[in-house]
Amino acid sequence: MTSIPKTFLITGVSSGLGRAFALGALEAGHRVIGTVRRKGDAESFAALAPGRAHLVTLDVTDFEAIPAAVAEAERLAGPVEVLVNNAGYGHEGALEESSMDDLQRQFAANVFGPVAMIKAVLPGMRERRRGHIVNVTSMGGFITLPGITFYCGSKFALEGISEALGKEVAGFGIRVTALAPGQFRTDWAGRSMDRTPRSIADYDAVMDPIRAGRQAKSGNQPGDPAKAARALLALVDAANPPVRLFLGDDALELVNQKLDGMRSEINAWKDLSRSTSFAS
Repeated sequence: MTSIPKTFLITGVSSGLGRAFALGALEAGHRVIGTVRRKGDAESFAALAPGRAHLVTLDVTDFEAIPAAVAEAERLAGPVEVLVNNAGYGHEGALEESSMDDLQRQFAANVFGPVAMIKAVLPGMRERRRGHIVNVTSMGGFITLPGITFYCGSKFALEGISEALGKEVAGFGIRVTALAPGQFRTDWAGRSMDRTPRSIADYDAVMDPIRAGRQAKSGNQPGDPAKAARALLALVDAANPPVRLFLGDDALELVNQKLDGMRSEINAWKDLSRSTSFAS
C-alpha cells in the first residue's frame, strides 16, 4: 500500500464490482464500510478483515434510512473519507414496452439513492475540508445502446450530477469523479438485470438479438473486476483525479466513436445552430 489508510463507504458490496472494490480496498489496508440489502451477508464480510471491514444493512432506495445508516457507519469506522456510490442495477427493455414504474425504480436505485448518500456524507466532508465522492456510472452514461434506455438515462443523470457537484464543492477540498466502466465480468447482465417482458412485435428485430447476445455474453465480459478495483484505488490516491474516468478498452472505443460523431454532426449543423441569435 502506498497511500495513508482511508475510510471507504462502498454501497452494494455483496457482489460484482462493489465486492471487488471492497476487497481491493481492504487488501490495500484501508477501512471499508460496505452496504448490503440482506442481513445474512454481514458476518462473511466482517470476516474479510476483522476490525477494518464493517457492514451496514441498507437499501439505498430507502432514502429516509440513509442518514442514520451513515451515522452508524461513521460510529463503526470513523468519518467517511471516500464514498463509492456503486449500488444500482440495469433495466433492459424497449422504452415503449417498459412502464413508468420501471423508470421510477431505475432512477430510485441509480440516481436518487446515490444523491441521498452524497447528501448524508457531504456535511462532514465539507466541515473537514476533504473527501472524495466516486459515483459509479457506466459507459452507458455517455454512449447509448438500444434496449437499455432507462438505464442509460439514469447513468446520464448521475454523470451530470457528478460533474456539476464537483464544481460546487471543489473549493471545500472535496473531489468528485464519475467512474464509468465498460463491460466487466459480473452478474450485471445476468440475474441482477431487470428485464421487461416483450410485448410489441415491431421491436423484435431490435430487441431479440440484443437480449440473446447480452445473456450469452454474461460471465464472459472482457473487464476484470479486480483490475477495476486497482483503478479505483489509483484514482482515489491521485493528487488531481479526473472528473470522469472510463474503464475498459470497449468503453474507450465507443466513447471515442461517439465524440467523433458528435464533432462531425455539430460541424454539419453549425450554420443552423448559429442562426438563432439576434442579428448584430
